[in-house]
Amino acid sequence: MIQIGSDARWLAAIGAVIARARAIPDAVAYAAVPSDGWHDAPALGQLAFHGLEALFGDKGLVLAQIAAVTVAVAVLALDLRRADARDGAAAAALLAVVVAAPATFFVVRAELFSLALFPVLVLLLRSESRFASKRIWLVVPLVVLWANLHGGVLLGLGVLGAYLAFRRARSAPLESACVLAASCLALLATPALLGGVSYYADVLRSGAVSERYGLWGPLSLHEPLDLLFVAIAVPLVAAAIRRRPAAWELVLLVALAVMSVEARRNGIWLLLFAATPAARSFGAWRVPLVSRRLAIACCAAPLLIAGVGLSRPVAPGGAGAPLLQRALAAANGSPILADPLDAEQVALHGGRILIGNPIEAFPREHQRLYVDWLRGLPEGDAILGAPIRIVLVERGSEPQKRLAADSAFRELARDELAVLYAART
Repeated sequence: MIQIGSDARWLAAIGAVIARARAIPDAVAYAAVPSDGWHDAPALGQLAFHGLEALFGDKGLVLAQIAAVTVAVAVLALDLRRADARDGAAAAALLAVVVAAPATFFVVRAELFSLALFPVLVLLLRSESRFASKRIWLVVPLVVLWANLHGGVLLGLGVLGAYLAFRRARSAPLESACVLAASCLALLATPALLGGVSYYADVLRSGAVSERYGLWGPLSLHEPLDLLFVAIAVPLVAAAIRRRPAAWELVLLVALAVMSVEARRNGIWLLLFAATPAARSFGAWRVPLVSRRLAIACCAAPLLIAGVGLSRPVAPGGAGAPLLQRALAAANGSPILADPLDAEQVALHGGRILIGNPIEAFPREHQRLYVDWLRGLPEGDAILGAPIRIVLVERGSEPQKRLAADSAFRELARDELAVLYAART
């Protein structure tokens, strides 16, 4: 079943603000903690999420996920074909990518834009690596589009830089420098303009990154999905390296592997990048491989996701509608403290939150305090002071456990996924 991730609905909420005001905000309007001076670079992505959410509800976000997966798988399949990978080896590589990162394919997150565009960039660079041409300048409009959709464009710029430095610069140093310079300028071709520098800096220094919280946390051998990723990624990368890739590909394989260990959210980029050289290595081993039918089945992954996502209800995430309405009524316009998933629901339904996504928009001390509260640390309890009267949290979460033992709060209501608390008067 398709799920809506905890960093997806805030795009729709801010997109709604942009659509109503017909202007790019310089603060997070639905949050009580001050965020003045925030630079909103990926506004186009927010408008896209708002349009889909307004027209189709959560199904609209599922449609966006299906489109992103379709592009990613189709482009990866084309890359495998151009690399002359055998059908069976290509199918095995495609299957490995999907199995090793199921959350990427079945959970809707803001990074779906990067999921679609990252393979496009890699395909272009590998094509240029085989036969250099003026098509390399296509990376500039690609960066412009990507920068207006998602902050993952920084990853794309890093991949481009590695290709230019370790491959193209040897034969065309001036052209490589010009392409890189133009791409860096393209990174700032967003509504934030030069403020985009601050936007990206704030993202990289946000509380979630510095505290290594959630998907920014390192791989853990205690997490089943992390173990699955390691079990598939290690042989995939080993096979890719065995093929003796070009210097720029080897540099990126190592860099992406390190990034994947440091933050689990980066694992998908390593898988997508390693799949093609690994598939070529599989073919070189001359082991029994699966037939063309499996290759077709793997390419049909987007159809499977579409069937699951559109034929069944979207998996509930956070508080259900009745509990959410109860929270909004109890708050009566005052800010609600909530975990990211519930906070985005509150914002999307017109309520006010204390703090939430995009977390990098807020002062760092508030970011750290919020992350400490989400982790259930005693230091985070300071966030429960005035003006917080209503708290909405995931059932069984660390904040919920601490609230249950806090005499200053009483439970108002609960459903299967969330619990609503109110401050005692």
